[in-house]
Amino acid sequence: MMHSAKLTAIAALLSISSLANAASSGIDLVANETPINTPASPEAVAKIPANFKFVNPGYLTVAVAVLGSAPPFGLFARDNKTVIGSESDIARLVADGLGLKLKLVPASWEDWPLGVTSGKYDAATYNITVTKDRKTKFDFATYRQDTLGFYVKSTSSITSIKSAPDIAGKRIIVGSGTNQEAVLLAWDKENQANGLKAFTPIYVTDDAASTLALQSGRADATFGPNVSAAYKAKLTGTTKLVGIVPGGWPKTANIAVTLKKGNGLVDAVQASLNSAIANGSYLKVLDRWGESVEKIDHSEINPPGLGD
Repeated sequence: MMHSAKLTAIAALLSISSLANAASSGIDLVANETPINTPASPEAVAKIPANFKFVNPGYLTVAVAVLGSAPPFGLFARDNKTVIGSESDIARLVADGLGLKLKLVPASWEDWPLGVTSGKYDAATYNITVTKDRKTKFDFATYRQDTLGFYVKSTSSITSIKSAPDIAGKRIIVGSGTNQEAVLLAWDKENQANGLKAFTPIYVTDDAASTLALQSGRADATFGPNVSAAYKAKLTGTTKLVGIVPGGWPKTANIAVTLKKGNGLVDAVQASLNSAIANGSYLKVLDRWGESVEKIDHSEINPPGLGD
């Protein structure tokens, strides 16, 4: 794992690059530094368990993606310290609905699971997909559909990656321990059973390393959250989409606010999300980050996920 200071520097450089290219993307990152707030929901407040102990009294403390991540999920604002992005915006809506202030904690992907279960964070909004295995340790309140995208270099001869045979023999960048890795491993198992070549997973620690691997030819494709890759493709023009897969392949899946299993807060969080959906603040958040294609009509608690 890279040192946190180095990751912070990389994230800052990515943020500056994103700001410089914002005009061409149609996403105004400067305007997006202004928080979107929503009123407290009496129903959500009433569902907070009696005597519930928040990590910081009066605050909802949430782990969010910034370090080693990529827009639109998490990045730093122009001051290189204020966290912005779609995941922090969702966290703010949840906190507002609960009548709480928001404390955002930039965290690595490896950190949030232990942080939530140990009580370091009240919740995580980290583009986390609901899965069968994760439901044994966490409670979920959904806020977005999950779609995954295959992207290749814009000059690549690859035109389609949509099913198992398409990955045979290819070198694909994928996050370790993610549901997209689980999809690729399932496809690879099927391919090898049918006598096809194995694929080669390429694991990187941040978006800069992923970009370098793809553009240098060390990798054939990337496979990850579609909205993030679509955002990057629109900004830079150096990659192109060649396939979309449901996040819960072969079923649909959802992204959710993630909480410690059984602590009772999930009902209040769901009510807060549904209040934001009803009053329109939720859609404002998704629209300004280019994520409205993955909107939902209402939040669900612990729905079927990957592996169910």
